[in-house]
Amino acid sequence: MVVVAIIAWQTDQAKAAQQQKLAESESAAAAASSSNNKMSWGTELWDQYDNLSIHTNKGIEVLDKYANFLRDRVAIETEYAGKLRRLVKNYQPKKKEEEDNEFTSRQAFRNLLKEVGDLAGQREVVSETLQTQIIHGVTVLSKTLREDRKKCLTDGTMLQQTLSAQLSALERAKRNYDKAYRDSEKAVDNYKKADMDLNLSRAEVERYKNIMTSKIQQSDDAKNEYANQLQKTNNLQQQHYGILLPAVFNRLQELDEKRTRGIREFIIGAADVESSVAPIIARCMEGIVKAGESINEKEDSLKVIERYQSGFTPPTDIPFEDLSKMDPSVAPQSNYSSVPYNHLTIKGGTLTAAKLKKARGGILNSIFGSNKEDFSDLPPNQQRKKLQAKIAELQHKVDQETNTRDGLMKMKIVYEANSSLGNPMTVEGQLNESEHELDKLKMSLKKYQGFLDKANQLQVANNSPQSNRNQLQNGHRTSRHSNGSASADDHHDADDQPDDAGSLSSSASPESGLGTSHTSLPGSGQGSANENPIGEETSYEAEVEMLQPLGTCRALYPFEATSEGSIPMSEGEELQVIENDQGDGWTRVRRANNTNGWDEGFVPTSYIECTLFA
Repeated sequence: MVVVAIIAWQTDQAKAAQQQKLAESESAAAAASSSNNKMSWGTELWDQYDNLSIHTNKGIEVLDKYANFLRDRVAIETEYAGKLRRLVKNYQPKKKEEEDNEFTSRQAFRNLLKEVGDLAGQREVVSETLQTQIIHGVTVLSKTLREDRKKCLTDGTMLQQTLSAQLSALERAKRNYDKAYRDSEKAVDNYKKADMDLNLSRAEVERYKNIMTSKIQQSDDAKNEYANQLQKTNNLQQQHYGILLPAVFNRLQELDEKRTRGIREFIIGAADVESSVAPIIARCMEGIVKAGESINEKEDSLKVIERYQSGFTPPTDIPFEDLSKMDPSVAPQSNYSSVPYNHLTIKGGTLTAAKLKKARGGILNSIFGSNKEDFSDLPPNQQRKKLQAKIAELQHKVDQETNTRDGLMKMKIVYEANSSLGNPMTVEGQLNESEHELDKLKMSLKKYQGFLDKANQLQVANNSPQSNRNQLQNGHRTSRHSNGSASADDHHDADDQPDDAGSLSSSASPESGLGTSHTSLPGSGQGSANENPIGEETSYEAEVEMLQPLGTCRALYPFEATSEGSIPMSEGEELQVIENDQGDGWTRVRRANNTNGWDEGFVPTSYIECTLFA
């Protein structure tokens, strides 16, 4: 019986070994078949659970690091855009500098600021797009990956725990079987010894036999339990490493590939954000280049001339005064201090601090503005420029108000034709107000057109030879006596003279009569000095005796008088020289006529040949 039990136990052991080999062969076949598939973490890294856990965690940390990089870049872009905005704002032209915008360099700088502002806007677009699209996507992906990774690791941990528990059960079953097997062998040995020992009683031998039978049964039960646990462990282990755990590892692989693919897409997306604004930035650069190319130094130079040109002629040479030919009763006066400065003429006397302050005020006023309605305190060119601008402004307002009036009239006609659309009386008040405003604008326009006409006439008078000669005399009308001496009108302080008429102008003409000169000399003390309304001229008449001739001249070429104070002459005509050329290119002559006795005026010095008396 014992032999039969042993044989049965050995048979069970062989069957268990055969089943184990079969399971191992099936596992090897499954591994071989899976190796033919694509490389995957589940098959290739089946035993790298801890390393895969560390690797996926580092990968997500790289994703978070890229997100932090983008946040820092967005902060830099935002700060850069803000500083560009402040830069543009700080360098915007002030209101007092608006008049300089006519220069091409200033216009180019303003265009440059505009383009830089557009650049700042594009940097803001990059910042906002990175923030709302890229950083938001990275954050969402990172959060999703962490949650998926945590779930995968939880599942993997549960699988590991299940396998570990089964392995522990197998180990216990094996230990129980080993103990039961040794106990059964010992019981068999004890029984054999007892059966051969003749000194033992039959009952004692039977007891050893029962013990052996019990131990063998326990060994068989432990063996069966061990075999059962072994089969369950092998099945679970095969399923664990062949199906369950690879599935977890493959999910981790997909998760890591998703992270890697996400980083790639986000990097490309950030570059696309930059590329999307590149054409606009390129256009901004083109605008800056265009602004630089628009600068024209010659045009700016002409605009400087246009802005500051006074219209006055430079002072000519100071004439030599021969004291031996002057009237002893007339005290000699110096003209050296009467040098025109800008549009102010400072005449005689000492320039006190108060006068200098007032003169400087006039100079600044001529450059930056005017305090008079007709701008007569400005130089001629600037006065005309201001008047033309004012006329253009008033004309624009007149056109606007005319359009408004016409619209109201049409509306009134429509309301009168169809009262359901509106009451025509509601338009009547607006129409009357528009008519009144239009009349006011037209009056102002007519007034400034008169100012401009007067300024143009004054310019023509100032360009005459006599006006030039008057300017040569530094604002004083001189007349030669028979002895050749010169007498000058009294000097008056420039601070006491109004400058509405600009420089000294003369209305003398050949037709005014022999020895008679009509001279406009504000503040000279001759004639009436009462101030007249705008548009009226103040005239002063001074009788001077007829000048004695200094010699004779013959006309080399014919000359047509085209300006005030000049007289015509024909080729070969003989004339009397009564005043030499004083550096302005004109000589004063006279000739006899059949009406009032004498014609007197200026002719070009280059047109005559003079023979002076000794």
